[in-house]
Amino acid sequence: MRANVLVLSALGLAVLGLPLAGCGSSEEVVQESKAPSGPRLVLQASDTADWQDVSAAVATVDQSQVLARIPGILTTLSVREGDMVRRGQTIGRIVDNQLVHQAAAYKAQMVQAQAELKRVKFLHDNGVYADARLEQAQAAASASRAQYAAASSVSGQGAVVAPASGRVLRADVPAGSPVAPGMVIAVVTAGPTIVRLEMPESLAGKVHPGSQVKADGIGGEDNGATGRVIKVYPSVTAGHVMADVQMPGIDDKLIGRRVAASVETGGRKALLVPTRYVTQRYGIDYVMLVAKDGTATEVPVQTAPSSEKGKVEILSGVSAGDTLVATGSGAAEQ
Repeated sequence: MRANVLVLSALGLAVLGLPLAGCGSSEEVVQESKAPSGPRLVLQASDTADWQDVSAAVATVDQSQVLARIPGILTTLSVREGDMVRRGQTIGRIVDNQLVHQAAAYKAQMVQAQAELKRVKFLHDNGVYADARLEQAQAAASASRAQYAAASSVSGQGAVVAPASGRVLRADVPAGSPVAPGMVIAVVTAGPTIVRLEMPESLAGKVHPGSQVKADGIGGEDNGATGRVIKVYPSVTAGHVMADVQMPGIDDKLIGRRVAASVETGGRKALLVPTRYVTQRYGIDYVMLVAKDGTATEVPVQTAPSSEKGKVEILSGVSAGDTLVATGSGAAEQ
């Protein structure tokens, strides 16, 4: 009797397991069908570039500072941020009343010394004064002229002059402010406009002059631009390395504007396919894989954006040598 119960229990479990086994196997069945007509592609590994997102800003090769050369009061400043200036243009003036008074005093001394020299020379020519007295008067006149010239030169340095041609980035010292020698009155761009990268120091050995760079928000029809590194600075500051990028079409109206950029850091082999070979459903990418017997199987794949326009990189799901058939005309959604 006990043996019969065991046999019946085993049969019951077997019967109950049949539907469950059927359900589990139905999910694992790969749907195979005849390969659809369309372009076919045999996967091959090709060279592609590795890209690293970095911080970048629109900048100029250099910046020139407009410095005060004498102490005094900034009486005028004729430029504002964004104005264009040319080299040598007077953009302001500094006045020091003390220097003005000194120059006037030296001028009076010079006039007096010239008059004294004229009188001594007349008396010397008429035999009243000896040669030594004439030489003394000539020396005094020469010294007074030198003093007046020096005072006039210092007073003339009150002109605030642009040291380079470019756009004014800063001019934040208001007219009427007291200034000291060496104080920055304004900052002017100098040299061509570039994109300056701020990269982690780990990329210092991977980025070199000639490395390609892509930046968004620079300009052009797609609001982006490409360029190449022209200089990598040989120093590390706070864990970052700077690099300059020559990039045509830069909008130089906003120097210092931050932009998103990607820099080429090397190359590798990858499976790149046109987007028409990849379809997406419910957030999963699929490709149609063609077998040797002509049947086609739709398999899921993992993809990533590619640096080549109109292509995506397949990371897993298929391998080199597999044949794919295009099933759609739209781009895969990333």
